[in-house]
Amino acid sequence: MSRIGRTPITVPEKVKVDIRPDAIEVQGPLGKFVQKLPRGIAVKAEKNLLKVEIIDSADEGGGSRHGLTRSLVQNAIIGVTQGFKKELEIIGLGYRANVAGDKLTISLGFAHPKVFKVPAGIKVSVDPKQTLLAISGVDAYLVGEVTAQIRRLRLPEPYKGSGIKYVGEHIKRKAGKAAAGAVGAAGGAK
Repeated sequence: MSRIGRTPITVPEKVKVDIRPDAIEVQGPLGKFVQKLPRGIAVKAEKNLLKVEIIDSADEGGGSRHGLTRSLVQNAIIGVTQGFKKELEIIGLGYRANVAGDKLTISLGFAHPKVFKVPAGIKVSVDPKQTLLAISGVDAYLVGEVTAQIRRLRLPEPYKGSGIKYVGEHIKRKAGKAAAGAVGAAGGAK
């Protein structure tokens, strides 16, 4: 039995929880989220606490998903109350982003701008300089996946550092050919 799985989850007053045999539906101020439950795992409510329990330990993998299920239910509650947010920074000459409806258009130095369709349940906002993206939503997995897909459109390169990177991410920089040639020329001249 998992130590994480045994820890009860506190349900805030603003959150409504509907427990089904195969899923749990959580409604809060920011929206609604349905988390599926694996076989052999059940969620039980006691007052304002939720407990994740193994109902069939003989079931294949039921015990190994105990802590995971508890974490997923906890994330569902955090998502509908506080939400999840990730930020990306666009670095490069002429690189910028615009949002119109569910379409994110990013100019990244290619011949044509890249158009990214934002999935339902995700909100993307761009700062006035058009170089900072904020991706938010109630589903932690979906927020992270959309952020990673947008970042993959132009990964940060190690020489100039241009591309799309997470805010706070450190890109290990490399010396260019000019710096390498200057070191080699100085070492060979006598």
